Order: sequence, then structure tokens, then C-alpha cells
Amino acid sequence: MIRTAPYTRDLLPAALSNDRDASAFIHRFQFVEDLAREWFRRYGFQEIRTPIFERTELFVRGVGSETDIVTKEMYTWRDRAGEDGEGESLTLRPESTAPVARAYIQHQMWQRAETVRLYYIGPQFRRERGQRGRFRQFFQIGAEVLGSSDHPALDAEGIELVMGLLTEAGIPKLELRLNTVGNAAGRARFVAVIRETLAPRAHELSEDSRRRLETNPLRILDSKAEQDQPLIATLPPIYDVLDEACRAHFDAVRRYLDRAGIPYVVDARLVRGLDYYTQTVFEVVSQAPAIGAQNALAGGGRYDGLVETLGGPPTKGFGFALGLDRVVLAMPEEQAPEPRPELFVIYLGESALEPALEAVRQARRAGVATLFDPSPRSLKSALRLANKCGARFALLLGEAELASGQWVVRDLMRAEQTTVPAEGWLQYLLAKRG
Repeated sequence: MIRTAPYTRDLLPAALSNDRDASAFIHRFQFVEDLAREWFRRYGFQEIRTPIFERTELFVRGVGSETDIVTKEMYTWRDRAGEDGEGESLTLRPESTAPVARAYIQHQMWQRAETVRLYYIGPQFRRERGQRGRFRQFFQIGAEVLGSSDHPALDAEGIELVMGLLTEAGIPKLELRLNTVGNAAGRARFVAVIRETLAPRAHELSEDSRRRLETNPLRILDSKAEQDQPLIATLPPIYDVLDEACRAHFDAVRRYLDRAGIPYVVDARLVRGLDYYTQTVFEVVSQAPAIGAQNALAGGGRYDGLVETLGGPPTKGFGFALGLDRVVLAMPEEQAPEPRPELFVIYLGESALEPALEAVRQARRAGVATLFDPSPRSLKSALRLANKCGARFALLLGEAELASGQWVVRDLMRAEQTTVPAEGWLQYLLAKRG
């Protein structure tokens, strides 16, 4: 038997899953996706869908050549369909901010809107070590705001959207972690502090952090290696080395969040794992027991230089992404009940088959989720199947019902049934379903 590749999985209808893992039920993903679309509508966002693979250069330049994503985790190959001998280097997207920025440049969106608000829902790919809540194909819901403004109110607005969406999804024990990474000049000063502080003790750092000390010292704050933590603790907060404008921006974001009634914790070590961030960065975690060690549900921040880095005009940007797999894992099971058919149409006898099919058509055209099994069955067998499918109502049609013009609508939840005129059965059902 051929099975799924390592650390990937099928998302199935709950009724067809043999392991009853609620975190892999497709209706729970659809619930969060529908909820996200509603929240994006309220905030004026429009959907964008970019290709699943892009030119590798996009992520090297956009995400950062020294990030773990680029150095360790990307699925990259040479396109043998290319016209040259070697083929072009292509990569399955490991994140979607860089592709959205590429689309913004390619389609010159700034000529059509002063502020562009886009959201996306789709799979990402990273060669990670799989564990609970972490897969090599995973799903993200994200949004980007691109334009001429870097007003801190936009940062707070994006964070407010994330917190509202996760709260309405029923995620328990949410915590918003907030920090600033300043502008280029401020980061340069902080990088100098990191090197000055850690260089004398470089031999105590992990291998990755020793490399980063030379290539990208800010990434050391991302380290999860136990041996690095005491050394990281000796570093001052980046806020202390920022200029007045950067501090004012961060203070304003905090003030707007305070006014919105959104609690947060300032985490001086939070820098996020991507090179394009400037100013505000944030992360949302949940302490829900179901989620385990991978408790980060969402994150993002400001990235004012990304579009220009990719060859576009100077553009301000702010965005975020939610890990959909982890959100579903943290969401209480009762939050997204499994969808069930509303009506199961049962026919008894060959003469009732075509009237039953017409009843099915009428119900579906009226918006009623309806199931029908054309296989001949006894009434007992058909009712057993209707109950197994979870239908709320059953319409019973046999020779007697056709002859009398009185059809039977059975409420399967209450085990009650009512006889109604043939021409009025659908109106009766619509009234009963509420």
C-alpha cells in the first residue's frame, strides 16, 4: 500500500476517518477558513492566490539567505522543462509574504490603490522535523497591507484582526507577545552590541549560533538550543538601542492596543525568523493542553523594505500568518460541529423512485442539504442508513403515499412523523428546519 509521504497527512470528512483525529477533520479547517473570510471582509481585505512554486531567488532575497527556512527547509529543484541546459531553480513556497510582495510589484498594484489589503489561504511547504502541530505541508491563513503609510495604527489594526479571529474561533488561553526590531540603523547598533557581548564567549554557543554571529547575529535570538539561552539572557533589549522615532512607533502601537482592550506581553527576545521584518513584530501563542510544545498559532509584523528589496518601489508593509493546522488543533471540538444532511429521501417501491428523485431536486434547489440512495431497501434499512448519515429529517414515499397524496415527513431526532399534503411537504419541512 502506498501511504502519504513523511509528515504529511490527508484531511478527511469526520465520518470517513478511521483514527478519529479531530485535528485532521476537514470541516474544522473549513470552519476556520470561513470565519477568516468573514473577518477579512469586515476589514476590507481581498483574496489573492499566488502559485504554489516560485523562483528560488524570491525567497533567498525576500526571506533571507541566512534564515533556517532558506538554508535548511526549502523544497528546491531544477526545472527540467526549462529552455537552458540546467533548468531554472524553483521552490515550493515556504511562506506567502514574499510571493504577495512579488505579485504587488509584477502587477503594479500601487497604481490602482494607495493601500492594498490582500489575504490568502493555502498550503506552504518546509522540510521540517515533524511533530504534533508541525507538518511538511501545512496550511496558513495570512494577510498583507501594502502602501505608502507606516502608521502604527495599521500595526495595531492587524493585530486586532488576528486576536478577534482567534477569539471567535474559541481558542483558549491566548497570549499576545509583542516586540520591536527597529529600523535598519537601530538593528545595526543592536547587531554591534550582540557581537561585542557574545564574541568573547563564542565557543559556548551552539554551532548554528556561532555561524550566525558572523552572518546574521540577530537570528541568535531565535535559537532554541539550551546552551545558548544563558548567553542570550545577557543581551539588553533592542528597545534600549533604538532611536526616538522607532521607540515612538512601538509606544504608539502599544497605546492603540491598550485602547482596544487587547492585553499583551512585551517579549524583548522576539525577533521572528524572517529577515524582512522592521519595527513591530508579534506572535500569538496558546497554552491549550491539546496543542503541546508547538504553541505558536500566529505571527507577523512590519516589513517596510521588502518590496524595494525585490525590485519594487519604496513601500510600507505589514502582515501576519496563522498556522491553520495548529489553530484547528487548539480549537475545542464542540466549536465546529460536523455538518450533517438535513433530509434523507426514502422511496419504497419502484413506482415511488421518480417522484422521490423529483423531491430530492426540489429540496436541493430550496437550499436543503439532501441525501438519496437509489438502491432498493426496506423501510427499516433505509431509516437505519438515514440515521447513520446523521440526517435530521426523512421523507417517506411509497405506493400508499402516492395514492393518497399524503406524504410522510419524519423527524429523526424526535422520532416523530407527520403526514402532509404532497404539494406542501417542502414548505412544511422548511418551516420545521427553522
